[in-house]
Amino acid sequence: MLSRRHLLSLLSAAASPAAFGASSIAAENYPARPIRLVVPFPPGGVNDTVARPWAEKMRDELGTIVIENVGGAGGAIGAAAAARATPDGYTLLLAPESTLLVTPIASKRPTYDWKSYEPIAFLVKSAVGFVVHPSALFRTLNEVAAYAKSHPGSVSYATPGPGTSNHLVGELFKSTAGVPDIVHVPYRGAGPALNDLVAGQIQFGSAVVTGSVLELHRAKKLHLIAVSSRARLQAAPDIPTAVDEGFANLVWEGFHGIFAPAKTSSEIVKQLAKASHAVMADKAFQKFLLDSGLEPEPDSTPETVRQILASEVERWTPVIKGIGLQLE
Repeated sequence: MLSRRHLLSLLSAAASPAAFGASSIAAENYPARPIRLVVPFPPGGVNDTVARPWAEKMRDELGTIVIENVGGAGGAIGAAAAARATPDGYTLLLAPESTLLVTPIASKRPTYDWKSYEPIAFLVKSAVGFVVHPSALFRTLNEVAAYAKSHPGSVSYATPGPGTSNHLVGELFKSTAGVPDIVHVPYRGAGPALNDLVAGQIQFGSAVVTGSVLELHRAKKLHLIAVSSRARLQAAPDIPTAVDEGFANLVWEGFHGIFAPAKTSSEIVKQLAKASHAVMADKAFQKFLLDSGLEPEPDSTPETVRQILASEVERWTPVIKGIGLQLE
């Protein structure tokens, strides 16, 4: 015969969520509280430009999403923190392709890689722009290269941090133009870098093209002299591409997407992807993104994100190693 205590123990186990599949129950009730969205850069850059309106629109689909800016190390600190979070769907990461790919590839001791996450969706594709202060003695990429060659060590360029797409594109420019003496000056995000560029504290920089960058260009507080996209941007068709300027291999179009920690249940990933797809299908939201210099990706799926990331790792690993991009 079973003792009373043993019987109660068996009944309790049978009634527990584990007996019915805890992950399925969690997915059915998801989300039961606000979701944290980690943006691994300070406010003021392209990731915030995308994250805040996306989170606001997702409110109708999944409830409150709270943005947490965790800047530093070119996005690596926030990305690593998100990778370590409990895989329950309540911590997500909005990050650019460079944070997931370039930083781990170039790092001596990477703390994560793209397989540390479950892809949910790409939201937008972006281009890096080369910007100069109005007082600078150069107005084109060729003039920057010529000045750097005639004044070795006198030119520096600002980026939002090491391992960002801005850093990669800047190093590609140095390699292609044959100007290794241009000095990289990393900041803790796009906002601080742009502030110093506008103030004239630094003359040259690379910045992901956003509405704020375009506004600074149109107000003549900065000059956007070239972009890294294959074709000219719809929002700024007057700005030449680096290819137009004669730099045939200086092309970068980076994705920005939503990711969950690895081992997040497939049910939750599907629910998040479905909700994001509904938001990205909004034509007004797409127009807002296009006007901001970004290209919406409304048809992205977890499967296509995984395939693209795998192919991008294969594509960029030899390039990153070839130009000697290395991060501590």
